[in-house]
Amino acid sequence: MTKILMVCMGNLCRSPMARAVARQLAQQAGRSQEFEFDSAGTLALHTGERADPRAIATLLSRNYEPGNTSVRRVNDQDFENFDLILAMDQTNLAALQRLCPPQHLAKLHLLLKFAPSAGVDEVPDPYYGNLAGFERVLDLCEAGARGLIKAQT
Repeated sequence: MTKILMVCMGNLCRSPMARAVARQLAQQAGRSQEFEFDSAGTLALHTGERADPRAIATLLSRNYEPGNTSVRRVNDQDFENFDLILAMDQTNLAALQRLCPPQHLAKLHLLLKFAPSAGVDEVPDPYYGNLAGFERVLDLCEAGARGLIKAQT
């Protein structure tokens, strides 16, 4: 089983969306037994809360199950326990690189590494924007998750 951690700054929008999308796309591909997905934030100031209501609404609008996970911060055990740790942007990738023990640095990547046809490297933070930003995040999460699942054969 490949364990994959999706990471953004707050664990409110992007990483929970990426987790939900990847989980469901793996299930639809008949490969859910091959993967375990979780999400966390590098800052995660809202620890214990649910994902942003706009993120949940956007997931539900496309029939994704948002899940019951609550906001949490990346911890030392994550670097040991996960096979891949996928950041949504360069800022969070750099934060992970600072926290990560040297022997686990190869686990760190950007999610959109798996979606070169998306034409961008980062999933933008929609928190201070409108619903269109959440739709864009969902599009990018779908592209990244599809590529990720395909690459893990």
